[in-house]
Amino acid sequence: MEKLRREIAKHDELYYQKSLPVISDQQYDFLMKELKGLESAFPALVTPDSPTQKVGGKPGQGFAPFRHPVPMLSLDNTYSEDDLREFDARVRKTLRRETVDYVVELKIDGLAIALHYRGGVLERGVTRGDGEVGDDVTANLKTIRSLPLKLKGRAPARLELRGEAYFSRKVFRELNAAREAEGLPGFANARNLASGTLKMLDPAEVARRPLSVFLYNLGGARPNPWKSQGEFLRALDGLGVPHDRHFRACRGVEEVIRFCKSFEERREGLDWEIDGMVVKVDSFEDQAVLGATSKSPRWAIAYKFKAGQAETTLLDIEASVGRTGVLTPVAKLEPVKLGGTVISNASLYNADQVQALDARVGDRVLVEKGGEVIPKVVAVLKEKRVGDPRPWRFPEKCPVCGGKVEREEGMAAHRCANPYCPAQVAGRLEHFSARDAMDIEGLGPALIEQLLKAGLVKGPAGLYGLKAADLAALEHMGEKSADNLVKALQASKGRGLGRLVFALGIPQVGERAAESLARAFGSLDALAAAGEAELLKVPDFGPVAAASVLDFFGRAESRVLVADLKKAGLNMKLLEEESASSLELEGRTFVFTGELSGLTREEAEALVRKKGGKATGSVSAKTSYVVAGGAPGSKLEKARKLGVAVLDEKAFLKLVG
Repeated sequence: MEKLRREIAKHDELYYQKSLPVISDQQYDFLMKELKGLESAFPALVTPDSPTQKVGGKPGQGFAPFRHPVPMLSLDNTYSEDDLREFDARVRKTLRRETVDYVVELKIDGLAIALHYRGGVLERGVTRGDGEVGDDVTANLKTIRSLPLKLKGRAPARLELRGEAYFSRKVFRELNAAREAEGLPGFANARNLASGTLKMLDPAEVARRPLSVFLYNLGGARPNPWKSQGEFLRALDGLGVPHDRHFRACRGVEEVIRFCKSFEERREGLDWEIDGMVVKVDSFEDQAVLGATSKSPRWAIAYKFKAGQAETTLLDIEASVGRTGVLTPVAKLEPVKLGGTVISNASLYNADQVQALDARVGDRVLVEKGGEVIPKVVAVLKEKRVGDPRPWRFPEKCPVCGGKVEREEGMAAHRCANPYCPAQVAGRLEHFSARDAMDIEGLGPALIEQLLKAGLVKGPAGLYGLKAADLAALEHMGEKSADNLVKALQASKGRGLGRLVFALGIPQVGERAAESLARAFGSLDALAAAGEAELLKVPDFGPVAAASVLDFFGRAESRVLVADLKKAGLNMKLLEEESASSLELEGRTFVFTGELSGLTREEAEALVRKKGGKATGSVSAKTSYVVAGGAPGSKLEKARKLGVAVLDEKAFLKLVG
């Protein structure tokens, strides 16, 4: 029992405090189940500090503690239909009833939160913490656009709503794509990212990561106008509260099981992560009769989906080098089929993850592929380890250029200190020429590799000295392709200042931030000369991003790059079309649904942002327009229900000019 408690405590720390889980939820639940069984058999040996006696993780540092009026309990988990039937039997026995009405909801994979409203106005938002005391993260939660600061309709005088803060799949992909473009390692999964984001001390930085929220539990209400979970969920629309609409009322456990199994197959079609279903007794009166243990309610249980896993051999660990010099350890695996694809590589993210897993070459490992984690090593099967292989260590020299590898104090990333490392140069060139940056058509990774090998360029400014004759001599490049690339390079010189700022690849500065900087300073020279106080005046621009800009322009190689680009003839000033006067869509929010014929969804959203508007993924009463293409989804129906203006593609293009 003591060994199990120590092991579970270690995994609690990795999961809740360090956001570095090294085993799957299912493996963790099996450990907890084993400990519960032993404590049930030997109740005299139960200790107050046992993991079975607490919920969640410790409150974080830097936030005011808040004691929950009613403890935020966690749910008992099951992966078995038979366990669901046993749960139902216990409920029926206590209630003395032949059949029980349940409500089954999707189990959102996010961070548990509680919102307290007084007179319909948001007063406080807190994390679950240890179940008894959480962190007051009200300022951070207020950055979530879908979260109502004031409820609609007639809300109870005092109301506590509970639910999950989460990242949609689309937003998570976009955030990781932006990280990749900056040469940084991707986030491991959406749940850990949500946890880390809400624990950031600067709300401006939180706002740069568009969280969403679903609310689904009643923490308390005075007076309470609802008699059941189903009635409460159906009332949330009238209050303007975001919630998942896939819940279903089920009569008896067999109907519950059929609904759970149907969603196990449908979950990949959702835009948010779920890891199972939650089964709740519908009647609030029945819930009160059933009560709770010190850890879990007796009237609810979570049916967890089995994660897709496969066992394979770790053949090697290699460090790849990104645009900013960050080294990312990559697991080279014996190819194994998982989720319909053959897996041979998996990211290990950073040195801390490798150390936490204790992954060594030759180990048998479990690989998991679920949702946005594509794929990951979740466990090392140490009982199958042969001999005593040496622990893997980060290389002291860059595997690409041989330069010194450094790790900043307090940071997870190792970085190649040589700014002229070929891998970094190639990454910078790819980022510089990308569609959202200088949009140099025809300049892809393969051609960039040839240019570097031939010594024709050493950085972005060198692209503008290329001659058609030099390009035509390269493999797979004829005269016509060479001429087209030279024309594309010339055309890129006239791009807007916002695109140029983004193309420079300043860490922490994405496309939207680059546009804000361009409008705020009007020229690259003014931006380069700006101080911290001036940078912090830019809307939605926090101290972390400001420090990154100051660091970038403070480096000698950055000043040389800017001077060379200026000498090459690139536009260094704000174009009229970028100015604030051209932001005719400012203050308006757009949501797209269905297939557009004349442009991609990303291009349409970029048009909206260029005109000062905002493009989001969900419809609310605050949405200005829903743009409906071919085969629109449920967003169109919701827009009509809320009275939101609907545009077809032709009307949208006319609106954006």
